[in-house]
Amino acid sequence: MLEFKEITLADRSWIEPLLAMGNNRGSEYTFSNNYIYRKIYHIRAARMQDYYIVRSGKDEKETSYLFPAGSGDIKPVLLAMMDDAALRGQPFRVHGVTKEQLAVVESLFPGRFQAQEVRDNFDYLYESSALITLSGKKLHSKRNFINRFQTEQEGRWRYEPITAENLEDCWQMNLKWCEQMGCGEDPSLMDEMCAVRNCFENFQALGLLGGALYVADEVVAYTMGRPLCADTFIVHVEKAFPQVTGAYPTINQQFVSHNCADFRYINREDDVGDEGLRKAKLSYHPAILLEKYALTMK
Repeated sequence: MLEFKEITLADRSWIEPLLAMGNNRGSEYTFSNNYIYRKIYHIRAARMQDYYIVRSGKDEKETSYLFPAGSGDIKPVLLAMMDDAALRGQPFRVHGVTKEQLAVVESLFPGRFQAQEVRDNFDYLYESSALITLSGKKLHSKRNFINRFQTEQEGRWRYEPITAENLEDCWQMNLKWCEQMGCGEDPSLMDEMCAVRNCFENFQALGLLGGALYVADEVVAYTMGRPLCADTFIVHVEKAFPQVTGAYPTINQQFVSHNCADFRYINREDDVGDEGLRKAKLSYHPAILLEKYALTMK
């Protein structure tokens, strides 16, 4: 029987080695992601052999499992997950499933599952070199915005990695951003604010890296993320004041250039079905649109 529990910071010591074994590029496969959203999505974790298993759901009566991360014989692990769902009187559901994982399930349980594409959960992965150079016609507008920012703020702007010394500057900027965006009136932004607060409160404990964009002595944009797998870095948070022209593309380029250049891909997570966010992420022309599916038993 699987024993699920809410994850704590202490669990990072056993969870991260199993995530590294899995070497998945999906945004769900980071301890930091699971930790900062643990209360919002009632995330519970269990270990079986060398596999990390996650069960979650905003409504605990309708939960779903993440495809296990780790190494070894996965069939008994999947069977144990099915038994857990049955014991709880719920249908067995698996989310965030990639095409490669679908193939594994089909080989182990031929014809027993049906898969449904979940476009809102597709992750956007970009070549780090493309985000740094922004070369070519497709990214011409991004270069123009950065040039405009640097021209308008000439002699006034600077980039700094986030440290204990400037973390509070970034938090104050985040509070102003939320006030501008009406976070208190939007349930999805309230959830995000809760997750972001966890990033700030546990910045070092979660192994996060970040960057801050200053104009004079005020932070106008910041971002945070961490290594995801062997060749991919994930960006969890990126905020910029919309009234500062070019701040978003500038923090994006500066952070990747200073902090992520050694990784081939940058995962900038999904668009949660938001049309504006989808348009913005597509405008950077992802190298990989990581398809994800939801699995249910027939």
